[in-house]
Amino acid sequence: MNDREIGIGPLRIGEPIVDGSFLSALQYRGLAPSWQAGSVPEGIIPEATTVLALTWCDGVIMAGDRRATAGNVIAHRRMRKVYPSDEFSVVAISGTAGMAIELIKLFQTELEHYEKIEGTRLSLEGKANFLARLIRGNLPLAFQGLVVIPLFCGFDERTQIGHLYSFDIVGGRYDELSYAATGSGGSEAKSFLKAAWKPDLTREEALALAVEALVAASEEDAATGGPDLRRGIYPSLVLVTEQGVEEIPDEVIEVIAATVMEGRPQ
Repeated sequence: MNDREIGIGPLRIGEPIVDGSFLSALQYRGLAPSWQAGSVPEGIIPEATTVLALTWCDGVIMAGDRRATAGNVIAHRRMRKVYPSDEFSVVAISGTAGMAIELIKLFQTELEHYEKIEGTRLSLEGKANFLARLIRGNLPLAFQGLVVIPLFCGFDERTQIGHLYSFDIVGGRYDELSYAATGSGGSEAKSFLKAAWKPDLTREEALALAVEALVAASEEDAATGGPDLRRGIYPSLVLVTEQGVEEIPDEVIEVIAATVMEGRPQ
């Protein structure tokens, strides 16, 4: 199977298996997850907000705030938005929270299924292509307001370089050279990264920059939750290097967040 072509074609329930994927097998049997929606009441469904990714000297880092909103209400304060998709890649979610989580679970299962069937991991570009295909399959519901737009990043084992990818609502996939952000506070986070990012960031600088970009977004966007030192709520941070995925523990993020908050302008 050509992993570059794994993302080609829209998803249609009941079609014959055309690529040997786990999702195709479910579709053929009528077991694939699906959602039906008519008119979606505004402010009812929780929305995941700001996530970002950036490259640094040894790989890539993915970060996300922990807040989910339903209209003008904070629906969840400790929602996880950043997930390892396999040993060398990470995906983060924004948009309709429940559907985004289901999409990520399906994506993780697909990558595991491919590795078991083929005996090798899908290339990083192939993973990005397949994620784009899953987003495209959600297009009918996206037009009804149930939008899911993730970020994806990983360490390319073939080129030994970290890469990150952004997507649009119709499944368009875009290579990003340095940084990317999406969600309600994505534009503010991206503006901050544009001013502060540099190609030779160290591990410590990259972690601090990711946290400060989320803090900057939270200062302008009410749907983005900044670090809450009193309640012990901190952003999710995940690094990907040639050693694989590393999730940063809250004890480390607490120190970074306290330093960032203290240094922010009044």
